[in-house]
This record gives sequence, structure tokens and C-alpha cells, in this order.
Amino acid sequence: MTTLLVIAKEPRPGRVKTRLTPPFTPRQAAELAEAALVDTLRAVAATPARRRVLVLDGAPGPWLPPGFEVVPQCAGGLDERLAAAFAGCAGPALLVGMDTPQVTPELLTVDFRGCDAYFGPAEDGGFWALGLADPDPGLLRGVPMSTPATGAVQRERLVAAGLRVRDLPRLRDVDTAPDAESVAASAPHSRFAAELDRLRAATGR
Repeated sequence: MTTLLVIAKEPRPGRVKTRLTPPFTPRQAAELAEAALVDTLRAVAATPARRRVLVLDGAPGPWLPPGFEVVPQCAGGLDERLAAAFAGCAGPALLVGMDTPQVTPELLTVDFRGCDAYFGPAEDGGFWALGLADPDPGLLRGVPMSTPATGAVQRERLVAAGLRVRDLPRLRDVDTAPDAESVAASAPHSRFAAELDRLRAATGR
């Protein structure tokens, strides 16, 4: 079975979802980040897996459900941190972030028979998921992160290594307020959507 990795930041004001401010305050942005993380962890907890690992920048809080190992993120750029997350895996692994609270166990249930990698493109040009049947940290090191070309470069890196790549559906990351509205609409029963509704009511928006 697959190891499921979630790479995340502790949802503390001023450290997460800074592009949501404005219109949200840093505390409100952190509350939305926590809701997104809770939804992601719940989906991962409900997905069949050999291991579930939270690769965390910060300290775990009451939002962490049982059944997860917690390992600290290493120093360095995002490519190095993603590479290190895969380096800790023996056997197939699928990594996701905390920016797509609309994920479901069905999306995260992958089968590596007939392929070597899974790639989940994001609408902003990045990627929301990356799965490797044989985790090789070198496949991520040096990929330019947080650019409109990140996803294309990462997928090409997989193809150039001779891997058979299976694509997952394209999803929208939550980075900005319009992203938050769109994602909440696509997952109306999520904790994220409920939190966004609560903040709308509190601010009169």
C-alpha cells in the first residue's frame, strides 16, 4: 500500500495564506488555512494507506487527527523540502499539500500498477499532488517552485526520467480570496466552506 504524505505549515497568523490578506486579517487567513488543513487530513485519514505522514513546518495542534506520523520539514527551498519528504519513504508514496481542501479519498486512492508516477496539476501552473512508485528525491531537486511553469517542469522531469505518468484531475489551490470562494463552492460540505461562511457572516461580506 501507499504512503500518503501531507506537507503543511502550522496555521499561525502571519505565517500562512498571506495572499488572503487583504481582504481577510492574518488571523482569519490562519483560520481558513486550519480549515483547509483539517479537510485535507480528514481525506487522507479516510484513504487506504500503509502510512500517513504529516511533514510539518511548525508544531502540531488539536487539528491533527490520530493515525499520523509527524516529521519536521527540512531546511531549504520547497524543492528540497519535497525531496526530503519522499526520501523518508520506502515504497510507493503520494504527496499532497494543504491548499486543496476539496480533495477526497477517491482522488487520493491511487494504484501504481501500470504507471510509475501520478501527477496532479493545479490551475495556477503548479501541482497539488505528486506520486512516485519508487521515490527518488532527485526528481524534485532543482525544480523551480511557485512559478507558472512549476507543474510543466516537474512533469517533464518525470517523463525525461522514463517514468510512465498518470495524470490526476486539475484542481484549484487556495491562494487568494477568489480561489477561496471557488474552492468552497466546489466543496460546500467541507470545513473550509463552513469557515468561509462564518467569516463572511462575521464581517458582513
